[in-house]
Amino acid sequence: MSFRFDANLNLPLYSPLTNTGSAVLITQDGVGTRGVFIINAGFNQFRAFEASCPNHAPNECSTMTFNGQVATCPCEDYEYSLFTGQMLNRPDDGNRYYDMLEYRTSFGGNSVTVTN
Repeated sequence: MSFRFDANLNLPLYSPLTNTGSAVLITQDGVGTRGVFIINAGFNQFRAFEASCPNHAPNECSTMTFNGQVATCPCEDYEYSLFTGQMLNRPDDGNRYYDMLEYRTSFGGNSVTVTN
């Protein structure tokens, strides 16, 4: 299912995105599987990632939370960079682990658009 979401940076909910390194979590129905993280990566560049942990089928604990620029999966405390989407604490156990799913972003005027 495709989606398009526009975050108006003039609105208080999305105003943190006017600062480099700041992120927000969008939890609107139909946006991503479990929501979308958007981060201001600097120089009018924005990145957006799926909020459902990429190393679990969606379940009761697979929706990630974030603190600063790190998203955390509460199932096993897997951590991911919101700047790159990469897993930060990848276990060295021979299993395959996945980085976050990234969505397309565009910036124009005072709005960040996220699409899949």
